[in-house]
Amino acid sequence: MYQERLFTPGPVEIPDRVREALGRQIIHHRTEEFRRAFLEVRELLKRLLDDPSENFVFFSSSGTGAMEAAILNFFEEGQKVLVVNGGKFGERWFLLAKHWGLEVVEYRLDWGKSADPEKVKDLLKKHPDCKGVLLQISETSTGAYHPVEDIAEVCKSADALLVADAITALGVYNLKPSVGIDVMVGGSQKALMLPPGLSLLWFSQKAKERLKDRAFYFSVKKELGKQQEGQTAWTPAISLLLALKESLSLLLQEGMERVEKRYRAMSEGTKRAISAFGLEVFPERPAISITAVKSDDAERIRKELLRHGIRIAGGQDHLKGKIFRVSHMGVSEKDMLMLIGVLEVVLKRLGYPVELGSGVCRYSQTLVEFGLW
Repeated sequence: MYQERLFTPGPVEIPDRVREALGRQIIHHRTEEFRRAFLEVRELLKRLLDDPSENFVFFSSSGTGAMEAAILNFFEEGQKVLVVNGGKFGERWFLLAKHWGLEVVEYRLDWGKSADPEKVKDLLKKHPDCKGVLLQISETSTGAYHPVEDIAEVCKSADALLVADAITALGVYNLKPSVGIDVMVGGSQKALMLPPGLSLLWFSQKAKERLKDRAFYFSVKKELGKQQEGQTAWTPAISLLLALKESLSLLLQEGMERVEKRYRAMSEGTKRAISAFGLEVFPERPAISITAVKSDDAERIRKELLRHGIRIAGGQDHLKGKIFRVSHMGVSEKDMLMLIGVLEVVLKRLGYPVELGSGVCRYSQTLVEFGLW
């Protein structure tokens, strides 16, 4: 009997230090103890983002709640936005924007494709009244990366807010204000290595000047002043906020440059191992937080790995049974080595012409090249 290990793109495995914090006796949120702890969490996040501003709030919600908050707090009903829709979560931006009465210009991509900054530029020229561009940095459903820095430059020229879902990017990429994002959405259950239930909304000074007051529970204006003082407008996710202190501390101890390097090494090593198995990655430009792999045997592979105590994710919607997805979040480079070794055996048993040790060798060599081993 194996203890199940999570290699899914959320929720992810929780480090022991964070899990211990979650297990502590809860404290009341209207106390000096909570206020001090919450302010410490805010300071840690400012260090992680290398941003001295106080332009961010937490919500007790999933990441989708913060996506909705981004729309409600920075756009008025009837305003026009450009949505990059290249997967399940790009589709979510589209549906949320439509629901709240925005006029949507849809940049639709085949799933697995990455946005072309020149196409974004052309669409903004065609629609100069667009007030924002909504996209994912890492499209979790396909494993595709959208070139956010290049698109940010386009948005600056067009004076449109760049609103980025960073739910599978925050804690993976070294996302500083210099990247050029105006509004950034984060969630606890991905690379922040917490259970679901806590979301984050960060915004630039440019975006702050365009704050609206359309929301009730998700009101940035209500929350911002309170949270800067160490309090919240509503009952917060107390245990998650206190545990966030530990996960942020872990990331800062490693350093975000080293964190991103580690993810790049795991991503590249996994791609090389997949190639050694005769398989192909699905997206044309993969994100480093997740590797999506083409295979008509995707469900069989997923189920066989589960028999060995390894849970990965399958495809969504029309990609169900066509791809499998392996997350690099919440796991170490050594954990990934273990997964690749088991995957070799699974593929061999399913009849693939795999040479045992080939993937492990390529993955290990990659980590040596990156200077991690």
